[in-house]
Amino acid sequence: MRKALLSAALAATYFAMPASSFADPNVFFKMVPSSATCLPNANARVTISTHDGLQYMHVETFGLPPSNGFDFFVIQVPKAPFGMSWYQGDIKTDSHGFGIADFVGVFSNETFIVAPGIAPAPLIFPTDAASNPATPPVQMYHLGLWFDSPAEAVAAGCGNATTPFNGTHNAGVQVLNTSNFPDLHGPLLSVF
Repeated sequence: MRKALLSAALAATYFAMPASSFADPNVFFKMVPSSATCLPNANARVTISTHDGLQYMHVETFGLPPSNGFDFFVIQVPKAPFGMSWYQGDIKTDSHGFGIADFVGVFSNETFIVAPGIAPAPLIFPTDAASNPATPPVQMYHLGLWFDSPAEAVAAGCGNATTPFNGTHNAGVQVLNTSNFPDLHGPLLSVF
C-alpha cells in the first residue's frame, strides 16, 4: 500500500510539472571510430535531452573490447591536437563490449571553458601544470573516448601511445570521437 501511495505521489508531481520544462526535444547523434585501423566497427550512440536548463547525456558504446575501461571527454576539436578538453567521466564495457553512461551538466551551444586570469593549480601528478594560462571563453562542442590504459589499447590492436586523457594522465589512444561533424560545428552546438 505504501509503495502504491508513493508511486501515485510521484506520478502526480511529474504530471504537475510545467510542460515548458520539457520543451526541448531529444538530440541524437553517433560517435565514430577515431582511426580506420583501431576498432573500425566500434561506435557510440549519444542522446541528449534538456530539462530546466540542464542536459542529460546518455551514451551507449558498441563494438569495444569487453571488460575494459574508457575515459569520456568534452573536447574542442575531435582529433589531435584536441584543443581544450575536460574529463567528463568513465565508461566500463561489459563482457560483450557494450558500455553505458549517463552524465548531467551543460552539453549545449553554451558549453565552454574560460580562465579570466592566471591562478595557481595543485600539483598532484607529475605532468600537472603549476598554473593555468589565461584563456578567453572557448566553445567546446565535440566528444571523445579514450582507452583508460595504453596496455588495453595495445591488446585491442590500437597502438601504444600514452595520452593525458584519464584521471591519472596515463591513458591510451582515442578510440571514438565526433569527427563525423565539422571541427567548428560539433554536435553540442545544435543543442539548445
